[in-house]
Amino acid sequence: MLLQILQDLLPLDAKLPKDNYEAKKIIKDLSIGYEKIHACPNDCMLFWKENALDEACSVCGASRWKKSKGEESEDEVQDDTDALSKRKKKEDGLMRHPANSQAWKMFNSQHVEFSSDPRNVRLGLSSDGFNPYGHMSTIHSTWPVILFPYNFPPWMCMKRPSFILSLVIPGRFSPGNDIDVYLQSLIEELKELWDVGVETYDVSTKSIFQMHAALMWTINDFPTYGDLSGWNTNGALACPCCNYNTHSRWLKN
Repeated sequence: MLLQILQDLLPLDAKLPKDNYEAKKIIKDLSIGYEKIHACPNDCMLFWKENALDEACSVCGASRWKKSKGEESEDEVQDDTDALSKRKKKEDGLMRHPANSQAWKMFNSQHVEFSSDPRNVRLGLSSDGFNPYGHMSTIHSTWPVILFPYNFPPWMCMKRPSFILSLVIPGRFSPGNDIDVYLQSLIEELKELWDVGVETYDVSTKSIFQMHAALMWTINDFPTYGDLSGWNTNGALACPCCNYNTHSRWLKN
């Protein structure tokens, strides 16, 4: 449906896939694989790894399947794509790139082995929900989880071609605080990239090296910050920086 709308908007000679099937064929040719992971309709768990063959949720007992026109289909599906330059930094007091930030420098001092190789990848993570259909009467919330590689200059790292779409969480409602259930596969892969790394070809030296990756921070609005971090962003202690030193008062209605 979305591809058909885009075809009407673009010029006639635009090279756009006609349908979802054609788009999947292109992705297959590019070797960008993805895995569909079923989820509990109540956001309790993923049917993944040792639970991949379960027919019902082990937490709430909800069925993995839903009735749709006399047939059974997956209730919720999570698409998990494979989340797999040296930087010149100016020290003039201006922050042109996150590499100039205090957080970056502190990370370097705490993880010397990682930071000693500029080929290791530093990532930022962002997520937010939207209605892809554009109709408020249609109840749907899609949450893409995007990774940003910071091993590029500032005019490249935040451009769309550099984005890594690591997860897509579709559903009728926002996952809210249960988003950690859907992030399990991504977190496991990020931990593997940090602890073990992955063999990567360095074209400049024409050699194989073990590339590692680190998730530096998340980029999100305040409500989503609460979902991703587990911090309660409501009430008297909503500020994660001030914590118990927050000065607040209740307003009388």
